[in-house]
Parts: sequence; structure tokens; C-alpha cells
Amino acid sequence: MSRLRLLALLGCVSVLSALIIPAEAQVLRQRLIERIKAKSAATPPPDAGKLVPGGTQRSASYGASPDQTMEIYLPPHPDHAPIIVMVHGGGWRIGDKNMAGVVENKVKHWLPKGYIFVSIDYRMLPEAGVDVQARDVASGVAYVQKHVSEWGGDGGKLILMGHSAGAHLVALLSADPSRVRAAGGHDWSGTVVLDSAAYDVASVMNRKHPQLYDDAFGTDPAYWASLSPAQHIAPDAVPMILVCALKRPDDSCGQSRDFAARLKAAGHAAQVVPENLKHGEVNSELGLPGEYTDKVDGFMSAHLGR
Repeated sequence: MSRLRLLALLGCVSVLSALIIPAEAQVLRQRLIERIKAKSAATPPPDAGKLVPGGTQRSASYGASPDQTMEIYLPPHPDHAPIIVMVHGGGWRIGDKNMAGVVENKVKHWLPKGYIFVSIDYRMLPEAGVDVQARDVASGVAYVQKHVSEWGGDGGKLILMGHSAGAHLVALLSADPSRVRAAGGHDWSGTVVLDSAAYDVASVMNRKHPQLYDDAFGTDPAYWASLSPAQHIAPDAVPMILVCALKRPDDSCGQSRDFAARLKAAGHAAQVVPENLKHGEVNSELGLPGEYTDKVDGFMSAHLGR
């Protein structure tokens, strides 16, 4: 019974007291008071988390906007646990941290392995341009690194992951980690890029492309360059695995190979994993038993030292 309902019943008892033998009314009233107190004591504070299969889930905010939030999935009794930070897609305009395909199979797979899984939101078009979105994700990563020890995690063992537009954002931050450091964070272990087709934004904008790219990147070549992972490969770029969908019509695998070649030429670790999947399936099927998940697991384990 909800606390609100109990309070309503308590009010009814007060009204009916005049119609009931006083001693009986007092006993009933006391029992209801005790039930309210017990209910309140059993209700955890908002940040204590709620039970989910395989662990608990809690929420946190890393900024003032309602979109600067994250969901944190914790395994039982985490102790220096590694962390996965997931950035959803949606064409830089739609989507959220809880939408289908973002969390389900990943949490089912990695929580039992002792990982903490974090899914973050960020401000989107038209409120926030892609440059602001990149800063939001950087701030989210920095927040996790700062607070993860409070959740039983190890801030030195973090894997960044993103799909679609989120894949572009994590590739951008991983090519040049200074964006995360500027937000107060530090370097991380590796990045899983799930089917981006915007590694070289200028190349995309100078050929036939969907309207969503115009909405995201506009008409200024300088803005394109500022948001192109391929043009911001720093000496301390993070190791990346680039998963691409063979069933996607705009050749994200070719773009992944080109970006990986640039990373390798700069002396960085980069692995391309073509999968016979559609764009959305690259996201939703990660975590299911099979060779695809095994490859991502292998990359993560190698760079986490597990």
C-alpha cells in the first residue's frame, strides 16, 4: 500500500473516531501510524538505486540540464570494477539513454562479468549543436571518472562506447582525448565505436548524403573540420575497435577502414570489425552470445588488462 493511501486511510480513521469505541479507534490509528513508519523506513533514498536483473540501477546528473543525466547499472558488490560508458545514437537529434537496443543485452552480458555499465544522455539538436554534444559527453565521462570509486569502480579501467551519432562523438573524443581532460577527466583504456559513418565529416558533406548531416553539421567547412575525428588524431589517441554494418548502404565499413588506416599511420591501435548486420543490429545485438560479442570482449579485456 502506498504512503499516500495510508495517509488517506488515517484521515478516514480520524473522521470515524467519533463513531467507534474510543479505545478501538486509538488502536487502529496506532497500527496505521506504525505501517506508515515502516513503509517510510523501507523506501530507499532516491540515489540508493533500484533492483534490476543482475544488479541495481541508479541515476545521476552531470550538469544542470535535464538531458545531462545518466543511468548507472551496478553488479552485486562491485570492487574496483571496470566501467563501460555508453553513448546512444539518434542522428544528433533524437534518442535517449534508455531507448531500445542501447542497454538490454549489454547489461545482461557485462553485469555478470563484474562490469559497471553507464548509459548517458546529452543535449541534442536543435538545443545543442554537435560541438556542444561532444562537450556534454566529455563532461559525462569526466563525471564517471570522478565518482566511479563511490560506486565500487576503478576509474583507471574505463571503456567508452557509442552507436551511430554516439559513435561519432566517442570517436571524436577518442581521437583527441584533450576534450575530456578539458572537462576535468583523464585518459581511458579503449573505445568501442559502433557503426559511425562520420569519421571524415568534410568527405561526407561533399557527396550525396541524408538531410540529417546538414542539420547536424551545417554549411561551414571549418565546423566540419572541427568535428571530424579523422582530422583530430592526437599523439595520445585512445585505442579503438571500429565495428561496422555490412548491410548499411553508405559503406560505413569503407569509412571505418580509412579511419583505422589513419590511426595506424599515426602509431595508434585500431581494429575494424565488419559484421553482417544492419545499422541498428550492430547496437542491439552486442552482448548476445556469439563471435561478435566475443571480439568486442577480446578488445576490452586486452586494453583493460583482464
